[in-house]
Parts: sequence; structure tokens; C-alpha cells
Amino acid sequence: MNRLLPVAGAIALVFATQGTALAQTYFSNFTPIPSSVAAGSLPDTAPFKFGSANFSQLSIADRTTQLTQGQFNTGSWDMIDTNRTGADAGRYLYTVFETGQAGVQRTDRQTGATVTLWAAPAGAPALNSAVAFDSSRWTPFGTYVTAEESWGGQPQPYGRLFELTNPVSATAGTGNLVHRNAVARVSHEGLAFDKNNNMYYVDELNGGSIYKFESKTPTNGGAFFANGTNSVLRVGDGFTPNATGAFQWVPFTDNTGLALPGAVTIVDPNGIQSVDGRATTNVAAYKGTDYQRPEDLEIQTLANGDQILYVATTTTHEVYAINLATNTTSVFVNRNTIDLATGLPVGNALTNPDNLAIDAAGNIYIVEDQPGGQADIWFAHDANRDGVAESVARWATLSTVGSEPTGLYFDVTNPNVAFVNVQHPDSGVDRMIQITAVPEPETYAMLLAGLAIVGSIARRRSVRRG
Repeated sequence: MNRLLPVAGAIALVFATQGTALAQTYFSNFTPIPSSVAAGSLPDTAPFKFGSANFSQLSIADRTTQLTQGQFNTGSWDMIDTNRTGADAGRYLYTVFETGQAGVQRTDRQTGATVTLWAAPAGAPALNSAVAFDSSRWTPFGTYVTAEESWGGQPQPYGRLFELTNPVSATAGTGNLVHRNAVARVSHEGLAFDKNNNMYYVDELNGGSIYKFESKTPTNGGAFFANGTNSVLRVGDGFTPNATGAFQWVPFTDNTGLALPGAVTIVDPNGIQSVDGRATTNVAAYKGTDYQRPEDLEIQTLANGDQILYVATTTTHEVYAINLATNTTSVFVNRNTIDLATGLPVGNALTNPDNLAIDAAGNIYIVEDQPGGQADIWFAHDANRDGVAESVARWATLSTVGSEPTGLYFDVTNPNVAFVNVQHPDSGVDRMIQITAVPEPETYAMLLAGLAIVGSIARRRSVRRG
């Protein structure tokens, strides 16, 4: 009798996958990797070692191909997102150039073509340059935003957020990229939207803060960035760095994006007046809690509807969990978190967490800002979703010399496909790698058996009806 249970399970899996495919992911089926792969030990076209033989990798875009085809491409490909809304949702992948002449490119998953939609007309320090695009995020209303991770002391032209208003319809070189000045200037990295369409951002430096932009018209995509309130996260009085516990959002602009009294404004060399988010949130009245190089952001919705904002801080080797419903923050992962490979605190095996990603089952992945041969991707296990991970495990490790992994993104249309960039390798050939997970062989065999049984049942029913 017990031997029938796997078959019954396979049948259940067949029906379950028809309606709830997004809940079934195989990316969490792996064995923790005990150490980083050696630098240069794997081919650049397949540069990752994974914790499962059931994960495959494929280079789907590379800088050499783009240049050969006449596409402008300065390299240093950074974060990745897709068109999450609309009729062709999931068809396109967007990434950016984190260089002195920044740009935005789009990869068509149907045709395989990659085109540069927009590039700065000049390199820094020209006044019409755009520098070091890092973030990459689809908006809730069908546009795309990126921002500059660049700061040299204001006033200067950088630290801006931009919206690409035609990300799907644009052809090569025709992207309409618009500076959205209602968002305060900082050294931007991660961007994330919550269920109420509030947008979160960070200032990426030692002593940087975490911010929220609350649009005056949150459901109107055409006017979303025209007006809005900028606020900074403050734990306690704001003067204790890296603090956890209860927090509040402290506004430093009005709901049109204009500076409140005492907030710092600048006029940049292009004559544009903006709010300096960094300087303002060091003023006592608007003091935000300092974190040490806050980098990427991701938001997860819990079963009870609460949302958690995860923030990686590179210098302190931490990830924070900020509960947006209860207004409390905690340390999600740090060097005291248990490494599943050893059963001991992970220690300096976890170094410089930078990017974050969430798979279809809600698991959090942490990508290190480290060179090939030291750069790992960690899987964080938080079974009860309380904002404190019980353990971490090395999920993948990158070999390519001189590079770092960045932009890990789990496909919103297929729970067993992910993408990651290999940025600034010594070869100069940035790549986008597709990762695919398949079931364990025994699970796949059960699935086939279940399909066969379902087919047999269907045929018998057809015969009876006849």
C-alpha cells in the first residue's frame, strides 16, 4: 500500500502544477557548497558552480556580441528586472551599465536580441552625462526606473533617479529616459515598491540611510513621480548607527517633493534645483539612522499580508529585515548566522552582501560583492518568516576572474528559471547567465508516472462515454 503513495503524490503534483505553478520551485533543492570555487577554474560561458547537479546555466547575452552587432555598450552590467505587467509580461530582461557613460539595455527572451535602448550622450564629467546606473526596477504601472550610484559631493549633476517611459515599445537608441526630480538625490542602489506603490531607496555609503518616496498620486502612473513625500527611516533618535527595533518615517519634503524648512537643497551645474537627501538626513531635525553601505532592496509579502523590506549592508556584512506593517527592524542575517555546511556561525565566509533576490517560494538569496573565486550566492533559510534567518547555505559560487555576480532575478513567469549578470570581468566581456532548475530524478520519475496514470484514467473515461 505504501508503494502507491508516491504515485498518488505524483498525481497530486500533476494537478497542482496546472493551477499553482509559481509555488513549485526546485531552486531550494541543493546541497550547501562548503567553499568558494577557484578563480578561473570554470569557463566564462558557464562560470558558476551550483549546489545541485540539476541546475544548468546558459550564457544568453554578452558584451562582445553586442559590440560586434554595432550596439553601444560600455559594460559593467548591473541589476536585472523584467516587464512584470502587460500582455508580454516576462518577455524582456532589462539591465544597466554602471559606467561613466551609463545606459539601459533590453534582452528579448523570444528572439534572443539585446539592444541598447538609451545611453548617455557623453561620458562624465560632461554636464549631459549620466553616470553609474545600478538599480533596475519595473514600476507597478508599466514603466522602468533606474538611478545613479554616483556621488562626489554636491552640487554636481548626479545622484538622480530616471524613469524609462517606453521600455517595451522603444527600439535601439529610442528610449525616453526622464529625470524624476521629486525623488531626493543620493547615491542610489536598490529600489523596491510595496503593495501601496510606495517606493523605497537607499544612500549607498558608510553612514547611508534608507528612504521612502510616497507619491501624491500612487495609482496614476503618468503623474506618479510628479509629486511626492520623501522620508527617512529613523530608529530611536536616529543617532545610533545600525540600530534595530521600532522605527518611524521622518518626512523631509512636502507632498510635492519640495524641501521642508531646514532641509538642504542644491542647484546643480545644469541649473536644476534638487533636495540633497544625504546632507538633509544628517541634519538633526531630519536625522535618519545610519547603516554601512546599504545596497540592494527586496520586498516580501507574508501570508498575513505584512510586507518585509530586506536591505543588504555591505560593510557590516549584514542583511536587515524591516517589517513595514509593524514598523520594526531586525537583523535578518549576519556573520553569527549558522552555515548549514558546517553547523557553525558563517563568519567571514559571508563577505560584502550586496544584491538580494526572492524565489517563487519566498526564499531569500544574498549575492556577495566579491571577485571571482570568492564571490558566492547564499540561500537564507527563515522557516517561520519572522525576519531572522535560522541559517544560510552557499547556493552558488562564481569563478570568472575579476568579476562579481550581480542582479540575480527569479523569473516571475517560471519558478525554475533565474538570471544573473557577470559584471566587469578582466576579459571585459560582461554576460547574462540563465539558470534553470529541474526536479530531482526520483521526483521527475514520479511526475511521469503520475502523468501516465492521469492519461490512462482519461482514456478509460473516454471509452465509457463512447
